[in-house]
Amino acid sequence: MYVIEPERAEKGALHRGCETAMLRFRDARPEDAQACAPLIFASGVREFRFFFGEPVGSCFDFLAFAFASKFGRFSYRRHRVAVTQDDRIAAVLALQDGHKTWLDDPHIALMLTMFFGLRRTPRMLLRGLVLESELPAPKSSQTLIAHCATRHTMRGKGVFSALFMDTVSAGLIAGGDKRQIVLDVLVSNTRAYDLYRRLGFVELPRRTAASPRLPHELESVRMQFRG
Repeated sequence: MYVIEPERAEKGALHRGCETAMLRFRDARPEDAQACAPLIFASGVREFRFFFGEPVGSCFDFLAFAFASKFGRFSYRRHRVAVTQDDRIAAVLALQDGHKTWLDDPHIALMLTMFFGLRRTPRMLLRGLVLESELPAPKSSQTLIAHCATRHTMRGKGVFSALFMDTVSAGLIAGGDKRQIVLDVLVSNTRAYDLYRRLGFVELPRRTAASPRLPHELESVRMQFRG
């Protein structure tokens, strides 16, 4: 058993390598909205449930609606995807450049109002302020990696890692001293935390206490890519 196990691990690694080698990586497109919306929701189920306070189907519909827009944090223009040989979305991530996010809050307020109406939107915006105290917008010197998710049938196969490293190698995000690459992860999401550690992220010290209005399960840590 102890002799065979390394061989199994090696074969597993080779199998994962073959699967990721068959992926293509590209910028997201408006027509990816229906495929990407559930993945974006899966990237932060607890956060989105708290923010929207709506049934899951309504959350999917809004995310698809916002994804098809040219502007805002949910726009297809902010997203990259990994695509299988049969053109199915395998994974997604968003790049939130701190230089370009200053209009995101008014834009999301507009999109929410257009989709959910004037009666439901104010409560979402108030919850959004609480959430943003824990998940702040990126500084002008930062690029925030967000909406990180892999299709459930392809998890554990290195798909997201391949998408992230392709994004870095393509020069779409630049690290180093002048620009920071950061992301947020729930304290309770140890699997994602361990993945980000393997990719080269390190935890940053917490600077403020969590808001008393924030549910305990939404406590997060911010991590920075060191390569």
